[in-house]
Amino acid sequence: MTTAPAATTVFATMDSPLGTLLLSGPRAADGTFALGAVTAPGQKGALATPAAGWEPDADALAPAVAQLTAYFAGERTAFDLPLAPVGTPFRQQVWDALDDIPYGTTLTYGQLADAAGQPPRAVRAVGGAVGANPLLIVRPCHRVMGANGSLTGFAAGIDAKRWLLAHESSERGGRLF
Repeated sequence: MTTAPAATTVFATMDSPLGTLLLSGPRAADGTFALGAVTAPGQKGALATPAAGWEPDADALAPAVAQLTAYFAGERTAFDLPLAPVGTPFRQQVWDALDDIPYGTTLTYGQLADAAGQPPRAVRAVGGAVGANPLLIVRPCHRVMGANGSLTGFAAGIDAKRWLLAHESSERGGRLF
């Protein structure tokens, strides 16, 4: 029995208004790549530097860097990248629902639970899944607010969330939530 070679984790970094972002993901033996994580400086629960054994590969990450650069320049409102975040089926379902939050808008955790097909009692679990989102910015967890519209936790910090929301708000004429 022959097994396929394991994917190699590759990475690149990029400067952004939030600081230096670390982008990473699996590169398959056939050379295909999918983005697995985008992390910001000081992000809780995330690597600040590449893990041992990761390989730098600016070419594999070039499309992600280009799209993030365009987002920060106000030239892109959505991402079109192959994604490979690692998570439970429940988390994947919540992360998929994040993709449907339009640029420049916000939802509450309760609204996101509903959008993800979860009952209202699952709102805390949905919040946990949002907090574990490995693809900051690309999967817009910054667009999820508290029930009363308050800025609630964000893995990269409330200041980063505030900046992202203001950035998207300024692109739409100033009012976000």
